[in-house]
Amino acid sequence: MSDQAPASGVERYVEQAEAFLAEQSAYRDEMRSLHFDTIAVHGMYSVEAALSGGQGGIIEPIFPSTSQAYRDSDEMEAGLSYQIPTWCYSRIHNPTVYYLEETLALLETYGTDIEAAGLCTSSGMAAIKQAVEPLLAQRNGRSEPINFVSSAHVYGGTFQLFGVRMAERGAEVRWVAEPGNAEAWEPLVDEHTRFIYAEMPSNPQQSCSDIAALADLAHSHNIPLLVDATIATPALLRPLEHGADIVLHSLTKTIGSSGATVGGAIIARTDLPCRFLDAEPKSDYATWLKLWPFRDSGPCMSANSAFALLSDLRLLRLKVEWMSDNTTRVAEYLADHPKVASVDYLGLPGHPLHELASRYMKLVDTDRPMFGHLMSFTVRGEAADARRFFDGLRRIFRATDLGRVKSVATIPAISTHQQQGEEGRELAGIPMTMVRLCVGAEHPDDVIADLDQALAGV
Repeated sequence: MSDQAPASGVERYVEQAEAFLAEQSAYRDEMRSLHFDTIAVHGMYSVEAALSGGQGGIIEPIFPSTSQAYRDSDEMEAGLSYQIPTWCYSRIHNPTVYYLEETLALLETYGTDIEAAGLCTSSGMAAIKQAVEPLLAQRNGRSEPINFVSSAHVYGGTFQLFGVRMAERGAEVRWVAEPGNAEAWEPLVDEHTRFIYAEMPSNPQQSCSDIAALADLAHSHNIPLLVDATIATPALLRPLEHGADIVLHSLTKTIGSSGATVGGAIIARTDLPCRFLDAEPKSDYATWLKLWPFRDSGPCMSANSAFALLSDLRLLRLKVEWMSDNTTRVAEYLADHPKVASVDYLGLPGHPLHELASRYMKLVDTDRPMFGHLMSFTVRGEAADARRFFDGLRRIFRATDLGRVKSVATIPAISTHQQQGEEGRELAGIPMTMVRLCVGAEHPDDVIADLDQALAGV
């Protein structure tokens, strides 16, 4: 007989949790050895998980319940004190959301030995806000200058969040007007800078940045680099492998190409470089966010949204490749059209950032440069001419959406970037004659035909 005292109820659940986590870690390592498409299809939902918790279903089940039941008071105590994995309440976590988070983290670290964790949110803006707020907090009750450096070529909601909401909290944003010029960033970083932020490719201007150079700059100041890679997705760009520390996505867009739901994601490497954070958040930033700030503010993703996004994610590479090829065809057509003044698409060899983008944006598991489904162009003439063209579209939807299997267009100056004001739009390079076009999965000849007849009316 053993002289060791039996484990208490709480300790027993902790021991079981440790065994479960070891199994999950081993399976995660197994998945990391597989190809991108296999990870996108399967994620962390194994045959064993299906048979033990999914009643044999081969697709991740939806858990729409708001809360988790516990076997007894010991398991509840262990769960609510974070001693064991738990989804206790869907404002904090949910099993379906877990499968999406794990899949995204595996895809963003694909082909590397980088350790990272994911956190899914109710929207892309919620992801950005959750990611940056702790990095901008005052420390130990002190009042000190706080700033962060960001590309000015960002989504309009991001511009508003940084330029207005974060300013209301006392954080100064320092805009970089030429984000493709690595030397333009360094003079703006000082001892009070909390992080560096870039969007690649940018919406709608098609800017990109030298991620490795920005990572070196950020790390030389012991601060993190954040990259919004919504348009590229991990099928074309995985910023962590180039030195970035946190990747952000509006899952509503390219990953959620069906347009069925809204969502966002934060994928953060472990051991985050940040001299302004304590050891616990730095060790696993995404998980710490989930357990504490995210729990308290409540921007949770629903189980139904996670299920829809998992379904969209499975064929990510194929869809991104097809829509990228379509966009290249459309961009080449527009570049030669006499009623189009300019075309912004990184895939065009004449684009000033084409060479830089080609170094980073490649179809996964190939050396083939590829540049995504988003482009913009300016209609020759005045704002009224752009609106006349826009109103003449018949097949392409007029909407502020993007990343769809259906082609969608908008005029950013009167929609997504209207709130920036004229000065902000000038800084970001968004004239009134610019049209943002997201090319979908239709046959490109049909998209071109709709553009052609609409331009004929200008």
